[in-house]
Amino acid sequence: MARFNDILELEPKLAGKGLRIGIVLSRFNPDIGEGLLSACANELKRLGVAPTDMAIATVPGALEIPLVLQTMAQSGKFDALVAVGCVIRGDTYHFEIVSNESARGITDVQLNTGIPIANAVLTTEDDDQAVARMTQKGTEAAQAAVEMVNLLTAVKAK
Repeated sequence: MARFNDILELEPKLAGKGLRIGIVLSRFNPDIGEGLLSACANELKRLGVAPTDMAIATVPGALEIPLVLQTMAQSGKFDALVAVGCVIRGDTYHFEIVSNESARGITDVQLNTGIPIANAVLTTEDDDQAVARMTQKGTEAAQAAVEMVNLLTAVKAK
């Protein structure tokens, strides 16, 4: 529903038919990563993205995600990308470094390439928090990727 009668408002669209989506999955914390990936892929299919229009690349950990996202974005083969993984707090400062730098790298790739990237890299205090959030986060990432492609298309057409 439009807020104003005289101002165009671009509404969210979750139509994924014909979209090409790349997913980069961190293999660190594999059970959580697989749960995120499953929820994401299932939601992409539900939104109309064909399985043949999806590609999954795996990397060792969260810090390796941005480089593969960048390569996929620069390939011209994808309309949107999704970063999937989990960083769980440990006893050292390493958690902050990995969490912050992977998020920064993902954002940098998105801004530098103009390809939308949904960030589904969970950063949690423990395994229980990760398990509790993985299905919802994977689903939301799929929705965000599709919505952002459609929004950018609408903005460019305006």
